[in-house]
Amino acid sequence: MYMENRVKAVRVATGMSQKELAATVGVTRQTLSLIEKGAYNPTLKLAVGIAKALDTTLDALFWIEG
Repeated sequence: MYMENRVKAVRVATGMSQKELAATVGVTRQTLSLIEKGAYNPTLKLAVGIAKALDTTLDALFWIEG
């Protein structure tokens, strides 16, 4: 089982840079990059912060693949 995400797609669609989103949610740009690549699973608190910053839901950003 692994987690899929649409963080990069939604971030790009909103016109926000990695640096801007990272600053908004309180992580480094490198951490956000790893999240977008699926190499790092964020905490629930961070995932909620990302969803709020992108004005979307957790379901729209993250899901578990089988």
